[in-house]
Amino acid sequence: MIKRFSLVLLTVILGVGALAAQNTQTRNAVAGQKYKMKGAIIVSKIDNSTFIVRDSTNVDTKVVIAPNASIKNNAFLGGDKYAASSLPRGLTMDIEGVGDANGAISVTKVRFDKNTLAAAQALDTRVTPVEERVTAAEQNAERISGQIDELMAISNAAKGGAKAAQDTADAAVAGVNATNKRISDMDDYVIQSTATVNFRVGSAVLSPEAKASLDQVAAAAANLKGYMIEVTGYASSEGSASMNKALSERREKAVREYLIDNHDISLRRFTQSYGYGANKAVADNTTREGREQNRRVEIKLLVNRGLNTNVEVKPNTDH
Repeated sequence: MIKRFSLVLLTVILGVGALAAQNTQTRNAVAGQKYKMKGAIIVSKIDNSTFIVRDSTNVDTKVVIAPNASIKNNAFLGGDKYAASSLPRGLTMDIEGVGDANGAISVTKVRFDKNTLAAAQALDTRVTPVEERVTAAEQNAERISGQIDELMAISNAAKGGAKAAQDTADAAVAGVNATNKRISDMDDYVIQSTATVNFRVGSAVLSPEAKASLDQVAAAAANLKGYMIEVTGYASSEGSASMNKALSERREKAVREYLIDNHDISLRRFTQSYGYGANKAVADNTTREGREQNRRVEIKLLVNRGLNTNVEVKPNTDH
């Protein structure tokens, strides 16, 4: 039974990104006041005698095990004695003590079930190598950037019934699925924002308005992870096809060079740029207004869906 619960909890640890959204509160113990509580040691184990304990109401309390504290498992004949350093994270225990001057509880008595201790120890031995692998994966991927801040131990693992275990497993599966989706989204880029700058007839010179629009693009990119910039140039129908092709290429080059020279955007952030000439017109080339709209460069700020959650398209309509 303990092994089964340990495996379930290991799956929960891997899917912790979906479970860590629960709100917690912190208790400040009143100096001199007596306390009796039941809770589980969570990941924040400060040292061998200082822990953070989370109770059933989701309130975290800092506890300091006194040097002369009585630490035993529950037993008819008194139980075995344990050192504070042997208490693993995830252990559910009953504690008694007095509030100290630092807002913590100075604990003088600790009691727990022996099977709960065994389950917590088994979980701790499995979690440690998982943490190491996750840390390595986060560093190699770079853009995942420390999504796992704290692994939570589940306090009721050893005593939960069949329904509680199933609910926990279902939640763990959901967390793992969410993690797998983020990994699969690593190659999926979506449009975060768009901008368009326009040019005079036969010109590839950026106007002050165009530069201001590009400054906004660079500012938006500075707050993103794993972004790319797509730059495409266009021309109106005046002139020959070859002239318009070359002109559209000069225009998209002017935009890229402005972003590189003025905002230090790395070359690797740009996709393959292209000049379409008079192709892909957005307006009627037989009118003056239409030709003005077609003399343009379109800039698309793309973001990696796996590294940037809640992305949305934010078109910039300033031309």
